[in-house]
Amino acid sequence: MKHSIPKHRNNGMTRREVTRKLGLAVGIGLVGVPYARAAAQVAAEAAAQTPPQVEGPFHPIHKQADTDLDLVMIKGHQKSATGEVIGVQGRVVDTNGRPLAGVEVDVWQANHHGRYSHTGDPNPAPLDPDFQGQGIVTSDSNGRYAIRTIKPGAYPLIFLGEDGWRCRHIHFKLSGTGVNSLTTQMYFEGDPLIAQDMEIAKAPRELRSLLIASASPDPTSGVPIYTFDIVLQQA
Repeated sequence: MKHSIPKHRNNGMTRREVTRKLGLAVGIGLVGVPYARAAAQVAAEAAAQTPPQVEGPFHPIHKQADTDLDLVMIKGHQKSATGEVIGVQGRVVDTNGRPLAGVEVDVWQANHHGRYSHTGDPNPAPLDPDFQGQGIVTSDSNGRYAIRTIKPGAYPLIFLGEDGWRCRHIHFKLSGTGVNSLTTQMYFEGDPLIAQDMEIAKAPRELRSLLIASASPDPTSGVPIYTFDIVLQQA
């Protein structure tokens, strides 16, 4: 099965220029497109915590030099990562819909080819030395977070001794003062592999939609911006 994704080129722009073009400020940035769901709607749906998902075996085990919000460009590298550039943004709220500030949002994922930058990944797909692989950001005073990354590739489970495919997904691990930690995954609306994915199937059927993010194009760059709001329980 092939997944054809156009390559991204930064056309000689600096890291800061590329980040600003996407609409992200350096630090905890806010993407310059409307949220897919208004804050009132988030609050209305907030009674249900975002379903937990398996952490999986490929959370980074070695501390990276660069874990900022821009996974597409590594500090000191001249090239950007291979694949389709996307933005991911959202709000971290409690079960009453109140924004949660200061929550650490740890994200990691496979690269464009469906391989993790992890020594334990047996997938023979290519590594991408220019893909950061992990980013760690903190929710702002309004509970918002944002990252810039590559749409991850799907990968076959045969290399892990299972049948089928893992659909495209991004891992999230959230922790903070006064909240229960949560590990979950974000999926991509329209991905045909979601229907057979073994991990999203473990979430209650009525809550699976909370794990699937939809996209709106950035009005300036046209980059797809996926909105993924996350609900945590107060400790």
